[in-house]
Amino acid sequence: MEKQALYDVNEVPPLQRWIPLSVQHVFAMFGATVLVPILTGLSPSLALLSSGAGTLLFIAITRGQVPAYLGSSFAFIAPLQAVAAAYGEEWIGAALGGIITVGLLYAAVAAVVYMTGTGWIERIFPPVVIGSVIVVIGLGLARVGVDMAGLCAEPGCAKVAVSIADRDVQISLFTLVVTVAVAVFARGFASVVPVLFGIAAGYAFAAALGAVDFTPVREAAWFGGPWRGPGWAAPRFDWTAISLIFPVGIVTIAEHLGDVFVLSRVVGREFYKQPGLHRTLLGDGLASSLAGLLGGPPNTTYGENVGVLAITRVYSVAVVALAAVVAILLSFVPKLGALLQTIPAPVMGGIVMVLFGIIASSGIRTLVESGIDFGHKRNLIIASVVLTLGIGGAQLSFGDFRIHGMAFAALAGLLLNLVLPRERRGEEKGAAE
Repeated sequence: MEKQALYDVNEVPPLQRWIPLSVQHVFAMFGATVLVPILTGLSPSLALLSSGAGTLLFIAITRGQVPAYLGSSFAFIAPLQAVAAAYGEEWIGAALGGIITVGLLYAAVAAVVYMTGTGWIERIFPPVVIGSVIVVIGLGLARVGVDMAGLCAEPGCAKVAVSIADRDVQISLFTLVVTVAVAVFARGFASVVPVLFGIAAGYAFAAALGAVDFTPVREAAWFGGPWRGPGWAAPRFDWTAISLIFPVGIVTIAEHLGDVFVLSRVVGREFYKQPGLHRTLLGDGLASSLAGLLGGPPNTTYGENVGVLAITRVYSVAVVALAAVVAILLSFVPKLGALLQTIPAPVMGGIVMVLFGIIASSGIRTLVESGIDFGHKRNLIIASVVLTLGIGGAQLSFGDFRIHGMAFAALAGLLLNLVLPRERRGEEKGAAE
């Protein structure tokens, strides 16, 4: 059983706690949310706006029962860059049109799930597959966290840095130590906001070492519409752009299934049954379509924020909703957005080393509590293949369509579960569950 929640899904904390709990979620999602538009050429302010608005739409569609925060999806970076290369200066409108169509794919799958139920999902995704995929989600992000922490000497983490004299290493380790210390040893409300304390302490330490550049903050305006400046155009539907972006929705749907299972495990509820996978799929997809209308990149549920839920045991949807409102406000206050962008990557690296690890640990817990017997070759093979493909970052191309990482691992686990013969005496104690 999960530990008792400090604030359950339908509970609202007192205002003096509500605000810092929500700000903590904003800090957790901010870096990744603005990184995607920076890498693709879209507007970071519009990414914040579409992230907050998409999260509120998701909460509405799921009837306020799923505490998920939605931010910019990394899965669409490559296709967005491909559209930019194909269309030149006119690429943004075509890309936004393609992003809008992704939501239609989600809606179609949601309709199928609504008509057929989720029984087939439970059959093709038994605990051995679900647990292994959750581990992949956490450990698949581990390289990103280590890279942000400055613990990689080369791109891709091919060589681990060992010099404690490196400034980035010092910042990330200091942030990590403060976050862990607050989470473990603090009492009262402080123990619920370790991420907030970690980021604040890491930021102050980085500033003392001269690792923070405040120039963007001084130059940014206090107020301004997020549609001002480059990074937005009226959406238009072009078949070539759609053909580059739309197929990636198949991959992100597989990621969505994994994310819903992670949330269910962390919170201790079966969200794929109540409010239902059809609602979570529809909410996720329409949030991406809304992002296309507003000028932001497609959205997806964020592992960083799931990690915050796990470490704090605060599952309140109201907390997530207020975080979404704060993100929307930030999109209209460039100076505050610029201030958050000054947070050095090593600070966030120290934070996500904890958050991503918690996700992986939730997957291990799923395998243990489901009673998976790895003495059975079938279980051993399924888990081994899923972990290797997912953590190794394997990818496979079919023409212009690519499937990689967690989605590839989930698909492999699904197929192996269907084709491998089952043990006569049952290989999973948790199958009935």
